[in-house]
Amino acid sequence: MPTWTALTTLPEQAPAQALSLALESLDPAPTAVGVLEVEDGSGLWEVGSYFTERPNIAGLSLLAAAHDAKEFAVSRVEDRDWVAQVQRELTPVEAGRFFVHGAHDADKVPQNAIPLRIEAAMAFGTGHHGTTKGCLLSMERLAKAGLMAERTADIGCGTGVLAMGAAALWRRQVIATDIDPVAVATAQENVRANGLAPWIRTGQAAGLRSPLLTEAGPLELILANILAKPLSRMAPEIAGAAAPGGVAILSGLLTWQAPGVEAVYAGFGFRRAHRMTIGEWTTLTLRRF
Repeated sequence: MPTWTALTTLPEQAPAQALSLALESLDPAPTAVGVLEVEDGSGLWEVGSYFTERPNIAGLSLLAAAHDAKEFAVSRVEDRDWVAQVQRELTPVEAGRFFVHGAHDADKVPQNAIPLRIEAAMAFGTGHHGTTKGCLLSMERLAKAGLMAERTADIGCGTGVLAMGAAALWRRQVIATDIDPVAVATAQENVRANGLAPWIRTGQAAGLRSPLLTEAGPLELILANILAKPLSRMAPEIAGAAAPGGVAILSGLLTWQAPGVEAVYAGFGFRRAHRMTIGEWTTLTLRRF
């Protein structure tokens, strides 16, 4: 599948983050957006976006002009076996008791760890990103505090790593859904490889609109590692699906975005139970009252 990148720079962090949010409204929308400080002492911030369809060049130009950014440099990424490359470079990740690894590192699993085998694929979630690690650590924290999640949903499951973490912790029902059929297929493969199929059901769905989720009943735990904007839009759905006293672990949030998302969920009966920051990313644990 061809991939396009669109990159630009701005002199300050706040305008760069504002531009990154505006990029989500493009049609076609980017599959990922990132903001990074250019580490050359220039003080510039880079805004990068990635597309699986040719991006709207005119739309990018308008956004750059509106945010006083340089014109986007758009390029098509050469076709390459990215999966094979990532598999070669993928190193294990420890997140509390969780040990996320590829098959080539199966012999490195520490004693008493919870191993989660993830093979590189065209889906998000290998444990290396601060958002995924934050969710795994937040789940473990809840388990140590005594939570018994009888019914869990992983919304936007990607590789299925969070769903598998929940199933490994509690050995209870977990629903894993994603809007992307490739992600669903990847999650299914990983679930089988980890021997967790008895507890995890997978399916394609947008948000929480799925018979799999409605039939599951009120959820004790909802995992959603997505982005700030869609998480805010999904607040009514997540509140409606959560059991009284249920917990939502939300991530994919730049630290400066977390207070806004938390405020949205407060309007739907959630209160913060915990907040974890790893690098520039924050994971929120919210409880519904």
